[in-house]
Amino acid sequence: MRSRLILPLLAVATLATLFSTGTRAADKPPLRIGWVYAMANAPAIIADKKGFYAAEGLKVEVKSFGDGPIVQQALAAGELDIAYIGAPPVYQWFSRGLDSRIIAKVNYGQAAVIADRSEGVKTVADLKGKKLAGVAKGSGMDVLLRGFVLKEIGGLDPEKDLDIVSMPPANMAVALQNQQVDAIFTWEPFASESLLSGRGRLVLDVNQKLPNYPWYVIMAPTKTLKERPDDTVKVLRAHIRAIEFLQKNPDEANRIIADAFQIAQIRNGNKVIEPVAVVQEARKRLGWAYKLEAQDQQFIQRLMDYSLSLGFMSKPLKVEQVVDTSWLQRAEQGR
Repeated sequence: MRSRLILPLLAVATLATLFSTGTRAADKPPLRIGWVYAMANAPAIIADKKGFYAAEGLKVEVKSFGDGPIVQQALAAGELDIAYIGAPPVYQWFSRGLDSRIIAKVNYGQAAVIADRSEGVKTVADLKGKKLAGVAKGSGMDVLLRGFVLKEIGGLDPEKDLDIVSMPPANMAVALQNQQVDAIFTWEPFASESLLSGRGRLVLDVNQKLPNYPWYVIMAPTKTLKERPDDTVKVLRAHIRAIEFLQKNPDEANRIIADAFQIAQIRNGNKVIEPVAVVQEARKRLGWAYKLEAQDQQFIQRLMDYSLSLGFMSKPLKVEQVVDTSWLQRAEQGR
């Protein structure tokens, strides 16, 4: 009699354990991923659209934001778990107490200075006394503009030698066309849209001056790293797959990007330029990679030094304080 009771009791215990585990998995909240609205952050879109997050068993909520400072505000408010963002907002907020880490690279390149064709702006130095459209002061792109483009390349004082007007990148091409500004400092796909329309002239491709410079990175607050370490690694595995897809399947990837960014046809005289051609043009100035190489970390340190000299940070930082490559190593080992 006793032996007949053991199996049902074991079965009940096993079912109870499975039910409890399944309930915990089902109750686990989605991982909230934010990304700055830029073509360079296409891996976040690809990983979502191609099901790479789902393939890792992840439930995610993916949301775009206008710029890095807004993403950091959401992180500070506990509204995001992981973000695709420029490095400067990460270390600037770190210096103010938001404990987080850069755990992977997203892309290289993307930034460009474009001038009105009718203006005499042919070099960055020619921007002296001119009006330039840029993004929010203190954002990652603004640090790159003021610290590298204007000071190092142009020999200009960004506070005194020109007028920098902050505006959303999507509005810059129209401002340039209407001669509200003499030039714009923007990213993709906005740079390519301006160039292909025939309204703009390329003055500086930053990637030509800083080949393969890292821009967007994946970051996570230490709270996420402590509470959801396995999910963090899974996000990185999906990220790696997305970058491999971008590199190996450019035609399909370009179609996904064109659709995700709702890129419209461009007319240049009698010529009609299809959305996918805009993405192809953008890829001349940007690419994707996930490893944080030694030179990438050196560049991030350079950005930190810019931010300190520009007054965006009150104390110096070392790259080792904010970059942690161990998460990427775990993701690579688990593939």
